Amino acid sequence: MPSTRDLTRRIRSVKGTQQITKAMKMVAAAKLRRAQEAVTNARPYADTLSKVLANVAGRTEESHPLLERRESGRVWLVVVSSDKGLCGSFNANMLRQVEKDLKTGRWADVEVIAIGRKASDFFRVREFSVAHQERETMSQLTAADGPRLGAMFMKAFTSGQVDEVWLVYNKFVSVLRQEITFEQLLPIEPPEAAADADEAGTDYLYEPDAVGLLASLLPAYVETEVQRVLYDSVAAEQASRMTSMGAATKNAGEMIDALTMLYNRTRQAAITKELIEIVSGAQALGD
Repeated sequence: MPSTRDLTRRIRSVKGTQQITKAMKMVAAAKLRRAQEAVTNARPYADTLSKVLANVAGRTEESHPLLERRESGRVWLVVVSSDKGLCGSFNANMLRQVEKDLKTGRWADVEVIAIGRKASDFFRVREFSVAHQERETMSQLTAADGPRLGAMFMKAFTSGQVDEVWLVYNKFVSVLRQEITFEQLLPIEPPEAAADADEAGTDYLYEPDAVGLLASLLPAYVETEVQRVLYDSVAAEQASRMTSMGAATKNAGEMIDALTMLYNRTRQAAITKELIEIVSGAQALGD
């Protein structure tokens, strides 16, 4: 049985850990609110852009390089993880799923784009080909990162370096739920036009023309989608971290209670032993 000194030391240590996890939970909650605001604020623009793109794409027969489908099958798999840990199974579950899909041959010719330190470290020690990696983007995410990465993906696609670009990330659904999501970014699948009677019967005039407008909308759509995915992943990361730190704080509290009870029992046993020794000694002297 551990001594009271050892138990006191362990209780102090667990209390220190509990304070850290509680503080991290509060920080994650504040960051989650900001991340949710970013997702919410970006959604109206993305939705409107999708509607306009669907309308324009449905009214022109012209093709565009970003819509071109090819047969060779060279793929970039963009894996979006976090830069930091202590967020439960947020990274592990997604990376295991990606590894499983890569090993089962879902794509014949694939290279990984690792966004986030955890994805970079994961693929660095495995046999998969990594075409590009970014280790600090997710912890210092700005509104310029989506357009920058989108431009890199579009350049590789239009130059023929790759034939498909896929995004893999944790989609934020709620504080307690994040979904591993695979989405094809390139070639673009134009959103379907809304089946609204008013919209269907309206004929728009485009300036300069529908083809020119489509050429402007498609790159903007790619950049917006990439930025949306990055924001979604950050929100999911903070939600997972807040949940994990909350569970860790609760577990630390239960451990403190158990150690305190053991400390009291050990202390009481020591006091009882001392009393017995004193009484026994007094009886021996009396005899």
